[in-house]
Order: sequence, then C-alpha cells, then structure tokens
Amino acid sequence: MNNTVNAFRRHLRLLRGLSANTLEAYMHDVEKLLTWCKAEGRDFLTLSLADLHSFSASLHDLGIAPSTHARILCGVRAFYSFLTTDGYIEQDPTELLEQPIQDKHLPEVLSTEEVDLMEQSIDLSKWEGHRNKAIIEVLFSCGLRVSELVNLKLSEIYEDEGFVRIMGKGSKERLVPISRRAMHLLHLWYGVRSAMNIKAGEEDYVFLNRRGAHLTRTMILIMIKQQAAAAGINKTISPHTLRHSFATALLEGGASLRAIQAMLGHESIGTTEIYTHIDMTTLREEILNHHPRNK
Repeated sequence: MNNTVNAFRRHLRLLRGLSANTLEAYMHDVEKLLTWCKAEGRDFLTLSLADLHSFSASLHDLGIAPSTHARILCGVRAFYSFLTTDGYIEQDPTELLEQPIQDKHLPEVLSTEEVDLMEQSIDLSKWEGHRNKAIIEVLFSCGLRVSELVNLKLSEIYEDEGFVRIMGKGSKERLVPISRRAMHLLHLWYGVRSAMNIKAGEEDYVFLNRRGAHLTRTMILIMIKQQAAAAGINKTISPHTLRHSFATALLEGGASLRAIQAMLGHESIGTTEIYTHIDMTTLREEILNHHPRNK
C-alpha cells in the first residue's frame, strides 16, 4: 500500500505538476479513504462503487461540509484514475460516483468605491503604507491569487507592454494586463523599497516585509482585514475578495466569460460561471431598488 501511495505522490508531483499545497490536499484525501478501508477491513484495490458510496456516506455522517466532501471525492477520483492508468486495477470504480449536492455560494465582492475607501484609509506616513496600497490595487486590478501576489517578481512585470507574467496553479503560466494606476502605485512603493536592506536571495520579490524578505499569505490576509475595518467596510473580507471583485467588475463592464477565465487562470469555464450568478444578483437588486413598481 505504501509503495502505491508513494507512486501516486510522484505522479502528482512530476506528471501533473501540482503545487505543494494541492498535492498535500490530494494525499490527505486518499489518507481518509485508506483509514476507512482499514476500519472496514477492506482492500482499496478491490473496492466497488457500492463501497465508495459507503465511504462517501461516512463522510456525510461525520458532518463534513459539502464543499469539503466534494473535494475529498475529487482526490479519491484522481487516485483511482492513477490506479487504472498505471495498471494496478482494471476498471475505475469512481466513474459513476456521485458528488454531494452543494449550495451555490456567492462570494463577497467589493465595489470600486469600497476598494478606493480601503486605499484611502492607509496611513502613507508609515514605511509600509505605499506597499499596502500597491498590494490592494494589484490584487484588484489584476485578479491575482494571494499565492501569486506573494511570489510576484520584479522580472515578471513588463511595464512597457503593460503585462504581468504569472505562474499559476499547476505551474501554468499566463499574462495578465496591469493598469496604469497599479503601476503608478508600484513605483511609489519602489521608492521606499530601494532604501531597504533586502535579504540575500529576495532581491527579485516585489513585496517585502521590514526584514527585507518576501511576504507570507497570512501577512496579506491580516493587512486586508485591517484595512477593510479601517475603511468601515462590514463584510467578510480576504485577499480572495479582491480577486472576486476584479472578475465581477469585468463582467459588469461587458467582458466575456472566456476573457475572465483567461485572466483568472481558471482551467474550466465552469469555475468562472459563478460570476454570472453574482452579476444576476446585482441586476436583481438594481431592479428591486429602482423599478417604479417596487417602490
């Protein structure tokens, strides 16, 4: 069993090029299945569709959220696809395994005015003020994941062409346009950055902490929450909120789903379609608020 699981890990790392976080999530999903097999006295190589339905039911009985439940089954499917492809088993028992029903969850979004309020609430007399303002603008203007932002390099910003080169999930590269406003705020930050004592090996990272090393995801999260509170925004805010806001602003401005998919680096158009629900929610609110029959 250990040899097979290790072979699956190598497959994910070398052939599928998954990030370290995604790879570990897949391995945790498989570990849950193997733990269940051990408790039930079953061999994971001989499980049937009915067995996997029992495993899925056990996740439901544990009170696991539908989104987490679905993610675990996604990992299990990837495991059995590997087992089939590499000849460990003849037929994939997960082909007809049903996903749990999930509620449509519409993420919070910020209006351009709310993003402006966040930026205006920043104290520019502090050394990190221009850095934090540039971070918020880059997240909103480019729709980056927080992991993409903390790893952003000076050498990946092509100012003359107006693009940023991003290495996204699964080591997939994409070019994202960067606004003139974002570049202006970056230049203000560069003025502060140039006077810093930068740690060896960190010279190419755009955003640095006071010790001259690149930022962590947690540091970005804390800063975003603090600035939202300072701006008087009573929403559940995270760095990902600015990514959602970027996509929603594009859709409301008339951009196609395919264009938004490319900018966000989504592998499937289905992932991008969540923003059509956000747009329809906004449209409904506009009708309810402004149509004379609703007054």
